[in-house]
Amino acid sequence: MLEPGLHGVPRGHLASVVTHLEMREAPVQRDAPDPGLTLAHVAAPGTDWYRQLFRHVGADWLWFGRLVLDDKALAGVIGDPAVRVHVVRDGAAEAGLLELDFRTAGECELAYFGLAPGHTGRGAGRWLMNRALEMAWQPGIGRVHVHTCTLDHPAALDFYRRSGFAPVRREIEVAPDPRATGFLPETAAPHVPFLRPPDGEKGTGD
Repeated sequence: MLEPGLHGVPRGHLASVVTHLEMREAPVQRDAPDPGLTLAHVAAPGTDWYRQLFRHVGADWLWFGRLVLDDKALAGVIGDPAVRVHVVRDGAAEAGLLELDFRTAGECELAYFGLAPGHTGRGAGRWLMNRALEMAWQPGIGRVHVHTCTLDHPAALDFYRRSGFAPVRREIEVAPDPRATGFLPETAAPHVPFLRPPDGEKGTGD
């Protein structure tokens, strides 16, 4: 456990507060307008396609959890029959990602939930969450959980709480900045200062 006080973060790294949330029963669905989007399950997602969509949706929020995996490791996750990858589409354009993870018995994790730039602010998030929870609460599921962090959209935590999730614990995460490791361009998430590692060094991913 961290002691109270300030703790230094190496250059080329990020620090965030991670909040874990859960629900133990299906909530009443929130009212949501029809945003004109569709949601489709992708039965056999390719790694290149997945990474492209992952970046499209998550680059503004410095998502990196799937980018640090090599092809074999990533394929092992998204190809697992207990992991269900869904794409949100606006016509032919890809507009969001929903990934549900049922690998732990009796539980479902909203592993990734997000809309691409330009598709927020019209009720699409509520619509997508309603679809997500419909699929998550399958027979035998007693817990649905998700986590967010202070690098995510500033409204994300409140959105999850209004959707029926309750915060249960917090962690501090320090990780290599994906802009330093080359997983995302240095121009990604300009609202988060990029502190380059010392000359001759490069952040390392796990």
